[in-house]
Amino acid sequence: MEEQKTMKQVETTELFRTSQSWDGAELPDYPQGRPELVAVKYEIPQGSKLGWHHHDAMNHGVLVQGELTIVALDGTEKVVHEGEAIVEMVGTVHHGENRGTKPVILYMFYLSQKGLPLSVPHE
Repeated sequence: MEEQKTMKQVETTELFRTSQSWDGAELPDYPQGRPELVAVKYEIPQGSKLGWHHHDAMNHGVLVQGELTIVALDGTEKVVHEGEAIVEMVGTVHHGENRGTKPVILYMFYLSQKGLPLSVPHE
């Protein structure tokens, strides 16, 4: 008699469904024209700080290792923990800091257009 194998069920977990960034601001409408989707893996060493910047393109991601603190220019902070998803601010100046005990690994996905920079630096 042939042995039947039990198939494991696929599990899904929706990480977020939103029209707002982490600070509660409404996301902008999609720009006109052909989209360019960009996926980036960031590795941020312990104790490192990214420069002040803003995004013109909507983006979201998942932090797969470590802990990232995002700081807005007005001092508002959001701590993203391992396994959590984040919807980034659009048009608002901010930066990220690795204040944790291990390197941050962050996968970000940008809904952009050709020629649009992923981030715009600020002084």
